[in-house]
Amino acid sequence: MAKGNSDEFDIGSVVMRVVFSLAIVFLTFNPTGHSYYHWLQQNLTPVQPVVVIAGILLLGAWLFFIRSTFSSMGTLGVVLLLALFAAIVWWMVARGWLSTADKSTMAWVVLTCLGLLLGIGMSWAHIRARISGQASVDRVDQ
Repeated sequence: MAKGNSDEFDIGSVVMRVVFSLAIVFLTFNPTGHSYYHWLQQNLTPVQPVVVIAGILLLGAWLFFIRSTFSSMGTLGVVLLLALFAAIVWWMVARGWLSTADKSTMAWVVLTCLGLLLGIGMSWAHIRARISGQASVDRVDQ
């Protein structure tokens, strides 16, 4: 492939997908109080049109990322990656690096794991093709 080709896939492509995934997760909710969840809570009565528009856009992004993740990784792949993240968090708690009593930190850890899951899921078909040399093709019914 020629340099600069939009079909080129590298570590930067994975990082970009992970960053967008983390952005969607943290924009939806985060412990700082500055998220869509908190914005919606403050604007429940009366609901403002801009809050609804933002909610629809976030929902669309979530659906796209979740569907893409399950499409590329499958349910088993998603479960395995979640199990890996859970085991890593468990290990960190067992080592004393994380405390389950610190709810804010644990929320950040769980949200980060969710963002990483979606970002890796968005990249998985490309990663698999790069490692195995086999391309994935979605079945299209016409």
